[in-house]
Amino acid sequence: MSGWASDTVHRRAARDGYRSRAAYKLLEIQEKYRVVRRGDSVIDLGAAPGSWLQVLSTLTDGTILGVDLQPVAPLPGTETLVGDFTDPAVQEQILAIVPGASVLVSDAAPHLTGARSVDQARAVGIGEDALALASRVLPPGGNFVVKSFQGEDFDGLLAGVRARFRSVHVYRPRVTRRGSRECYIIGRNFAGRETC
Repeated sequence: MSGWASDTVHRRAARDGYRSRAAYKLLEIQEKYRVVRRGDSVIDLGAAPGSWLQVLSTLTDGTILGVDLQPVAPLPGTETLVGDFTDPAVQEQILAIVPGASVLVSDAAPHLTGARSVDQARAVGIGEDALALASRVLPPGGNFVVKSFQGEDFDGLLAGVRARFRSVHVYRPRVTRRGSRECYIIGRNFAGRETC
């Protein structure tokens, strides 16, 4: 998006009461792929500042847990946990809070260095870690959304998602900034094991 359009989205988010423009990305994904159902319990990785939690709280009556390295200001209908989701101790806390999660979403991203190949590799690494956690916690039929950046390592992450979910799509929300390589991999109907 142009700078003008990006400013427009920021103003729209403020007007609509969302903590960041990222809310519209999840709203688009939900509209197109229906990843969250009314009774689902959801784990949101990279949750700060909380805009995806805000959206999730309107989509489900289940437990919603946001996990981030930074604290997230409280939001009605959600719980939060400060920690590194790759830490086994934090994973045990996640499982204790949401033992029956049927959806895992991740908008987590690395601190950007400006070196495209480094940033892309780090983003894919976070995506692989999110996929590993999803493979641990989701039941058969569960759904998964993960942010990544397209580049040389992207196909490996995509193949990993395809090996575990029966329906997989790559989606670039309309509100994504112009020139960004950001996209989302949507995996629906977790197979419970590698399928290929």
